[in-house]
Amino acid sequence: MDVIGTWTGRTATALQAALRMTNEQYAEHLDIAVRTVAGWHADPTIVPRMDSQQLLDTAYGRADPTVLRRFAALTRPTAGTAETQALRVAIAVVTRGDDVLLVCRRGSSSLTWQFPAGVVKPDATPAVVAVEETHAETGVRCTVRDHLGSRVHPVTGVVAEYHACEYLMGEAVNRDQIENADVAWVPRTALTRFIPEQSIYPPILEALA
Repeated sequence: MDVIGTWTGRTATALQAALRMTNEQYAEHLDIAVRTVAGWHADPTIVPRMDSQQLLDTAYGRADPTVLRRFAALTRPTAGTAETQALRVAIAVVTRGDDVLLVCRRGSSSLTWQFPAGVVKPDATPAVVAVEETHAETGVRCTVRDHLGSRVHPVTGVVAEYHACEYLMGEAVNRDQIENADVAWVPRTALTRFIPEQSIYPPILEALA
């Protein structure tokens, strides 16, 4: 088992993802405030206080081998690539009243519902990409209200930047029929019927609560 020299927001939230816990569960697991966990999500570069460092050390030391393997995968730099050059994706969580905007992606073997998203190219701003890709995919125009945080996605391994967005105008239509099978507004309360709760970045659930 590797020794973590100094915990940061990024590694602390990677441990949370490896444990597959919500913010509330993780806060209870570490015996800290939920707002502390949310702060780690909001700023991956933050260095937790010494008492939190000790609590993270303890949780890491007690984690089972499966959790440790997931943690190692989540924190492993891309071979031969600087972390700042890792593939980044901007994700838009667009709300309109009590509804949230989703797109249905065409996968290699199945369809999956996701939030609108796009790759952040060098020198591009994630917030701008989130807005532009939402319009390109769905015809909906929105504006970024808040940055919900970032993480190394537990499935794809890309750096995902999450943005809470407000609807401005436009009808939701499928404007990218090659990648997407459908576009829809779904009730916030029904979100987990479309995307499994354990797959949703915890600050998204908090923002939509």
